[in-house]
Amino acid sequence: MAGKVLPASEAVRLIQDRDTVVVVGSGWGVMEPSLLLEALQKRYAQTGHPRDLALVHIVGLGDRQGGGADRFALPGFVRRVIGGHWYWSVNLWKMACADQFEAYNLPQGVLSHLLRQIASGGPGVVTKVGMRTFADPRVEGGKLNKAASEDLVKVVTIEGDEYLLYKAFPVHATLIRGTTSDEQGNITFEHEGVCLDALAAAQAAKNCGGKVLVQVKRITETGTLMHPMMVKVPGILVDAVVVDENQRQTNDICFDPSLCGETRRPLETTPPMKMSERKVIARRAAMEIRPGAVINLGFGMPDGVGSVSAEEGIADLINLTIELGPIGGLPLLGRNFGIAWNPLAIVDQPSMFDFYHGGGLDITFLGFGQVDRAGNVNVSKLGGRIIGTGGFIDISQCSKKVVFCGTFTAGGMEVMVSDAGPRILREGRTRKFVQNVDQITFSGEYARERGQTVLYVTERAVFQLRPEGLTLVEIAPGIDIEQDVLAQMGFRPIVADDLKTMDMRLYRQSPMGLKNDLARAS
Repeated sequence: MAGKVLPASEAVRLIQDRDTVVVVGSGWGVMEPSLLLEALQKRYAQTGHPRDLALVHIVGLGDRQGGGADRFALPGFVRRVIGGHWYWSVNLWKMACADQFEAYNLPQGVLSHLLRQIASGGPGVVTKVGMRTFADPRVEGGKLNKAASEDLVKVVTIEGDEYLLYKAFPVHATLIRGTTSDEQGNITFEHEGVCLDALAAAQAAKNCGGKVLVQVKRITETGTLMHPMMVKVPGILVDAVVVDENQRQTNDICFDPSLCGETRRPLETTPPMKMSERKVIARRAAMEIRPGAVINLGFGMPDGVGSVSAEEGIADLINLTIELGPIGGLPLLGRNFGIAWNPLAIVDQPSMFDFYHGGGLDITFLGFGQVDRAGNVNVSKLGGRIIGTGGFIDISQCSKKVVFCGTFTAGGMEVMVSDAGPRILREGRTRKFVQNVDQITFSGEYARERGQTVLYVTERAVFQLRPEGLTLVEIAPGIDIEQDVLAQMGFRPIVADDLKTMDMRLYRQSPMGLKNDLARAS
């Protein structure tokens, strides 16, 4: 083991010019191997090597302040970036927009599965995930700029049916993070809130003849790990181990034992959301939940559904999941998204997406940036900014029911919420319901063909994707349909003959009583 434990500055010397490097981690420091990334950036800044790397990160990685994937945002450092999500790496997506390297965005779950295909020597991932979206080569092929000329995705036909093939590529180095390493390099994750793609990424690098670099919090003697079942990455895959005694669970959280199952947090002490348009949207979305449902919560606006579920006392009647791996418990909000208090299980990310892709989700709650008359949704490219899809395509396309959650307009919208309903004090500068979305992250046409149930929930109106098109089905009390809804849209939707008024309980300070509603529905 002595030969494997190295200073970070020595470990990153294993990475060579033009290597394809997979970094496992998530936004805001979740399982991010930050010490390794810092050392790699420092080496390049001092020596100019390794250069022309191909960076692959499955999940959004960074802190919007120069960390994470933004460590690679130096001229000549990377020649290609394949990212599942770009929100956290501001400097990198600015370079991508300037065509300083080849930039691609592919679905998070597909990329997660692609690592396993690479590890097993397969040709790539064959799937319908991404059909009719910007990942489809007949649309954009996941290319984010003019520099991205190679086709990483192609259409294939199997027994007369069309699929997308996301092509495999060699992996030369993998950077991952765990909690403990023994003297043989066996890695455990007992203080992490997720496992992500650590094993798949390590196997992919090793079977391509590459190197696996691991950052941990501590070293222990061989035989002192509690049980071999705790080992997530075996030592036979590990080439270098770097110790960071100050490793945190996230940038905000040093260590919370309830995030990794060591203890349980009394969730009744979690403060409820403040009354706002955000809470109204989360409440209306939560009204779609049924007892026993397996649910996914997306990043941003939808994470309020978890908070509402706890406040309404229904969290134990449903099964909340997050694509990064937690099952059960209560997902954290905002920038700490991806981990959960009191999880019942934490599976690896490829396995979670196996379940999602196969149709295991009863309902998902996701955000939206733009919606158009065809029911298409854009969350991946807004106002010239590269945000990326993350798991959005995988999840929205494969769930039985999709509930998109968002405010009606964006950019300075002000709403006063009272028992009488919402009152629009000022509209946002940007329309979110537009004639045509800037990028198709969710295909309304494809959803209608497959008979998928799709809702679009805002603070003042609810729409449904019906066979005849996007249809206004509910409107908030006190809202003027012409002035506050139709005039704020870039197109005129179908208005349902049975247009309903949104539930008055949505706008009251007191809990709605959703537990009783679920009891009646069961």
